[in-house]
Amino acid sequence: MTAIVVGPTLAVVCLVMAVAAASIYRVGQLGSGWVVPAAALRAVAQLAAVSAVLAVAITRLWSSIAVLTVMFGVATLTAARRTGAGRSSAWVVLPLAAGLTAVLPPLLLSGLVPATGVAVVPIVGIVLGGTMTAVAIAAKRTLDTLGHRLGEVEAALSLGLSERDSRMEVMTRELTDALLPNLDQTRTVGLVTLPGAFVGVLLSTGSATQAGAVQVLVLVSLMLSQTCGVAVVGELVARGRIRRNRPTAS
Repeated sequence: MTAIVVGPTLAVVCLVMAVAAASIYRVGQLGSGWVVPAAALRAVAQLAAVSAVLAVAITRLWSSIAVLTVMFGVATLTAARRTGAGRSSAWVVLPLAAGLTAVLPPLLLSGLVPATGVAVVPIVGIVLGGTMTAVAIAAKRTLDTLGHRLGEVEAALSLGLSERDSRMEVMTRELTDALLPNLDQTRTVGLVTLPGAFVGVLLSTGSATQAGAVQVLVLVSLMLSQTCGVAVVGELVARGRIRRNRPTAS
């Protein structure tokens, strides 16, 4: 199995697929046809820049840690913005940190992932990206639900439940829903989907066994990290740390 060759053929194929997607986007009345090409161009620019940086950074552990710190900062800002919770969204740093703290020690201390930049950066990038998405979805959907079902929360309070438990009563479903995408991917891996880690290792080594082992490790790591992150989000929202300010009467 050989790796994908970077060259004119790759550029042409990607261009054709981007144009086709843009055309369908437009014909299907999904919005402006420029959305897809713009996203593709942004991806090319970002990946080119990141590739150039990583080519140098992952050769040393200290520079790899610096890259991971930047990645964590960007993930925190992105998740915070998606929650729509204003200043209180800064609390999302805790669930993201909780997810990584749960995953990294067993991976590194067991020796499954060597303490080198070329090994740690890709694994952390995958886990952090998945946890960021789950945390952002959990925070946004629970806040939306609390706004729509405020009457139920107040009814639970009137029955003697604590503020934390009253909120949990109406938002548990939203927390579990945030974990569904990765759970579904884990349940159907190999049958419906072949995720990126599997494909990447398969293309680079040609070993399906090695690719499968790496993918299982990544999926289980994602489940642990996302579960920790979403659980912490639930507590923060239920206790009013992450919240949306109610509009004041004029």
